[in-house]
Amino acid sequence: MTDRTSILAGETDGGAGRWAPGSRILWRYRANGGDGFHICRPVTVVEDSADLLAVWLAPGTECVRPVLADGTPVHREPLATRYTKPRTVLRDHWSGTGVLKLARPGEPWSVWLFWEPGWRFRNWYVNLEQPRARWAGGVDSEDHFLDLSVYPDRSWRWHDEDEFAQAQVAGLMSAAQADSVRGAGQAAVERIETWGHPFPDGWQHWRPDPAWPVPALPGDWDRTPAHVSS
Repeated sequence: MTDRTSILAGETDGGAGRWAPGSRILWRYRANGGDGFHICRPVTVVEDSADLLAVWLAPGTECVRPVLADGTPVHREPLATRYTKPRTVLRDHWSGTGVLKLARPGEPWSVWLFWEPGWRFRNWYVNLEQPRARWAGGVDSEDHFLDLSVYPDRSWRWHDEDEFAQAQVAGLMSAAQADSVRGAGQAAVERIETWGHPFPDGWQHWRPDPAWPVPALPGDWDRTPAHVSS
């Protein structure tokens, strides 16, 4: 199959509704407080089971990311106006050494693994987000701003608490939703402190199949899926 065909077809494993290893799908995030998608990353499926979806974001993959309407990178805009200025999206390429993303059905976070050059493991990153909705071509979610880094010595720290607070000020997140996200973060901390899945599972030793091509970004990356499921 071509990249485009495999994304549209989903390359499921004979009708079980799961993607076979090596399938190319899209991992997308909806814009907070708006319509449509502002992040899209073509990824390769590593594992898709009842308990886990694992995907590989390869170095050099063409992705979509948000920028301000004048082209300014979002992280360079002062926090006070970061979520109020008009935005657009930019097609760009993923830099760095690639990312392995792990997501368990229904959990309000995904766990990403990062390496330094030479496959020296750096850390896990817990990305708090809406539980992912599956469709034929991938998974969709919404980022919840607040995140955690987890290190091989089992230490951890919060990330982006300032952005989490500012998103509430800007009206992108209600007080009730913020409480729910904070509760999800505390549940993630409990998982870290008890060293639950996926931290003891050895994923830091995983390596991608060198035969996998880098997935292409389709022209209709932002299409609305006909059917979604959790």
